[in-house]
Amino acid sequence: MRNSKSISTIVLFTLTACCLNLHAQLVAYPDSPNTGMPHNDDYTVHVRIPGGEWKDLFEYNIQVDMDNVQNASMVQFDMGSPVEVMVKKNNGTIREVAIRPLNNHIAYNQMQNTIIFSLDKPQYLSVEFNGDRLHNLHLFANPPEMEKYTKSTPGVIYFGPGVHRPADLPNNQIRIPSNTTVYLAPGAVVKAKLLVDKAENVRIIGRGILDHPIRGIEITDSKNVLVDGLTVVNPDHYTIFGGGSTGVTIRNLKSFSCKGWSDGIDMMCCNKILIDNVFMRNSDDCIAFYAHRWNYWGGTSDITVQNSVLWADVAHPINIGGHGDPDSPIGETVENMTFRNVDILEQDEDDPAYQGCMAVDCGDKNLVRNILFEDIRVESIQEGRLFHVRVRFNPKYDKQPGRGIENVTFRNITYNGVGENPSLIQGLDAERIIRNVTFENVFINGNKMKDLKGFITNEFIKDIRVK
Repeated sequence: MRNSKSISTIVLFTLTACCLNLHAQLVAYPDSPNTGMPHNDDYTVHVRIPGGEWKDLFEYNIQVDMDNVQNASMVQFDMGSPVEVMVKKNNGTIREVAIRPLNNHIAYNQMQNTIIFSLDKPQYLSVEFNGDRLHNLHLFANPPEMEKYTKSTPGVIYFGPGVHRPADLPNNQIRIPSNTTVYLAPGAVVKAKLLVDKAENVRIIGRGILDHPIRGIEITDSKNVLVDGLTVVNPDHYTIFGGGSTGVTIRNLKSFSCKGWSDGIDMMCCNKILIDNVFMRNSDDCIAFYAHRWNYWGGTSDITVQNSVLWADVAHPINIGGHGDPDSPIGETVENMTFRNVDILEQDEDDPAYQGCMAVDCGDKNLVRNILFEDIRVESIQEGRLFHVRVRFNPKYDKQPGRGIENVTFRNITYNGVGENPSLIQGLDAERIIRNVTFENVFINGNKMKDLKGFITNEFIKDIRVK
């Protein structure tokens, strides 16, 4: 009998543990009616573990595209095992569906005005009906949180569900000291900039939202900083600004912006930067790396951007090489950068000077070198161009021309589309040239690139290879 009871106890414990574990594999965030975050009723979204009960998600209203600001939708949840997602379109009929990035190959079943699809791993998606990319659903299936807090303690600043503002209003920022973990719980909405200045060993983590700050997170003259899991909604300026900082890691960040100068992640004179698994939809550059600007000097180096989704409603998805120190005797260097496994969902920029899904645009006495673009998939160019490699002198931003560009590789690049402007590769003059650029395994509309036919070029480029 004791053995039977023991076995029954073990079975009950195991079943209970399994149920708890099953529950923990899917986390739907708290609804947000008490935070002032507006709801968008375009879609009703549910998620479940296969065979389980459907969980209703809060459909946030976010704004996109500064050219003509529109309301779109966003939902989030955490998943640690396969899930099923149900999306009901509440207005109009469904004629066609796109779930992007297309490289994820998400299949769906349609029943009238509802689709159901399965996800086997965390990923960030745009669900689009009838070709409408301005009123789409942004669906963020986050990885599980590995670290949680329930209150503030020494070394931990905790923001729980609800809305938070600086204690010393009208101040619009919260300064984060060294050796501090900042945790934004699911359902937390912070209406302030988080400032990390002259600090080290700072971690800003969680599943909360920074809502309409002047800037999202500012990391200046600091080192060893982690940002992981947050969403930044419509800042007035940058989502993340970095200046003079070293050892910054940005993971699982989601960003929307719809104003002028509302770049995603911009770094000035920063080194040893990792950006991994981010979704950026911005109305200025999604990700940009520069040399000197304002109070930051020394060039930029050792950068990795990977496993990410970029959507530029305005300007560049990726931009490298602007802003420098024109008063330096030799200038500054932007170097040693890798962009790998990136899906670019859109570029829309009507000014030819600022076009280029992958832009290496060298000005202000900078030298740009040792850049790798690898496994980049470009899905759409509304207005823009695929490649832009140029040594420039732009009086709007430069006091001196760039010094040159060298050792750039574009490998395993795909683009399908028509109507974009020609790609561009141009040096400035005989002393400010572009050299050693390789295009390897580049496919445009299924055709492998064989030469520079169709590119805008000049005589100030050397050692350009197409493989």
